[in-house]
Amino acid sequence: MLSVQNLHKAYGKRQVLQGLNLQIQAGEIYGLLGPNGAGKTTTINILCHLLNADRGKILLDRETLSDQTKPLLGVAPQENLLYKSLSCAENLDFFARLYGLTGKSRQKQVKASLAAVNLSDRASSVVETLSGGMQRRLNIAAAIVHQPKLVILDEPTTGLDIEARYEVWELIRNLKTQGITILLTTHLLDEAERLCDRIGILKSGQIAAEGTLEALRQWVNAQEIVTIQTPDEAAAIARGTELGYPYRYYGQDLTFWLPETLELREIIANFDGIPLDSISRQAVSLEHIYLEVTQSQNQTTPVT
Repeated sequence: MLSVQNLHKAYGKRQVLQGLNLQIQAGEIYGLLGPNGAGKTTTINILCHLLNADRGKILLDRETLSDQTKPLLGVAPQENLLYKSLSCAENLDFFARLYGLTGKSRQKQVKASLAAVNLSDRASSVVETLSGGMQRRLNIAAAIVHQPKLVILDEPTTGLDIEARYEVWELIRNLKTQGITILLTTHLLDEAERLCDRIGILKSGQIAAEGTLEALRQWVNAQEIVTIQTPDEAAAIARGTELGYPYRYYGQDLTFWLPETLELREIIANFDGIPLDSISRQAVSLEHIYLEVTQSQNQTTPVT
């Protein structure tokens, strides 16, 4: 569906994209993650034809990205592009006109898009009277009103409460069942974990790691993560090193990567003689993988 090949972009002497390669398959939800400055916004702006790449190639549904491919793409930016003094239906009608829809076809798509985001009963409601979650759903409706094949969702749940987030998540899953391919950017790692079929992690303008969540787990060679609070961290680190447990600091938390799942009493026994205030355990998550990829000093190593 989307093929990005050896994409480069610089702002003056600052190289932002340095040979970006990205493949998104039809019908999947692909999560594009990365720290600020990694190149996510630049990539999206190039895909949306708002910026020109310095070099590289982009194919959308096997066609070179151009004005002719614009109808294939829908975009729901982080900031809602809605006219708050207009109703939901009036907003969608406006965007449908921009995409060249006319007559009964436009009316049909406005109704279908409202139904797709569960806002049919709010068609006549003025946007400023809607909740934040409803406005975000309407923003997505504006991105699909012309029936694109690929939709870019940029931080779709930023600023929403947990109930509204769940509503948007369910909407995204429903879009996938309709055959729409989705490129999702988010800083909420649990969002990517729950929604995405594959995830790409950007670092220094390249995909540093990519694959399913299971494939990405190879970045963290552990069965579980154990966090220890102790007044003698040096002794704990020395003991963990003897046992072959790599350690990491996540914020102020001292953690160890355990290559196997142990009983709590076994973990305590392994640190016998070291004063322990507390021990907590958790499974390897996307957060651990993300930090390992983005903070690693090693050269980027794409994962398939």
